[in-house]
Amino acid sequence: MDLYLRVRLACHVDGLSQREAASRFGIARETVKKILRYTEPPGYRRRQPAPRPKLDPFTDIIDRILADDRTVHRKQRHTSKRIFDRLRDEHGFTGGYTIVKNCVRRQHRGQREMFVPPGHAQVDFGEADAIIAGVKLRAHFFAMSLPHSDACFIVAYPAAATEAWLDGHNVSFAFFGGVPLSILYDNDKCLVARILADGTRQRTRSFSWLQSHYLFEDRYGRPGKGNDKGKVEGLVGFVRRNFMTPLPRFEIWEAFNDALVGHCRNRHNVSCAATAR
Repeated sequence: MDLYLRVRLACHVDGLSQREAASRFGIARETVKKILRYTEPPGYRRRQPAPRPKLDPFTDIIDRILADDRTVHRKQRHTSKRIFDRLRDEHGFTGGYTIVKNCVRRQHRGQREMFVPPGHAQVDFGEADAIIAGVKLRAHFFAMSLPHSDACFIVAYPAAATEAWLDGHNVSFAFFGGVPLSILYDNDKCLVARILADGTRQRTRSFSWLQSHYLFEDRYGRPGKGNDKGKVEGLVGFVRRNFMTPLPRFEIWEAFNDALVGHCRNRHNVSCAATAR
């Protein structure tokens, strides 16, 4: 997988031709062509998108709601949870919230503007307590900071597991409307399988797949030196003090995360207003 990623970065990011890549990495040009065609080594691939029998009859309604939202004040637009509630209450939808949320996320990806041109980002996880469905739980929140513009994105999970790391990237890129050129991390075991003697990071397979798909450069702070990621470290503290004090109270995690999206947008709007003065 490491060779796969290096070939894709060399051609898609550094501008190497297929002939040059074949020569540099000692592989056939046909192999290079195949690597560039797929974000991960191809196995079984669907010829058509998987059917969604519960959601498909309602996608036109979702499209119409999102189209109408473009004509109203930003703070009065539908969240994913509100769209789900309307589908259930007004149109007889019987499916779950998650498939609605994923559909809305895909629709938003093609509509949102970047806060800044793609640059460099920092990522970390923080922790805070929250009340979910009446139970006090420890929330682990994924934090992505764009230091140049001071924009941020926060999303909370029950655990800082591999799935949360991967989903955090996906929803952050959708929120910002683009992918940074590089991202600075610590050496979390969900990302780094081990650090070799020369300091090279051996990525985990799941993180290599993510990077191969989005084609960003990964950079790492020194082990035990949290101040290498000073911007996102500061963001984690800010979020804990301002977004999660007093303790957030929600019935479901999705509603909690919808509120966090609102906080991120408001913070960016205040920052832009201050800069414009």
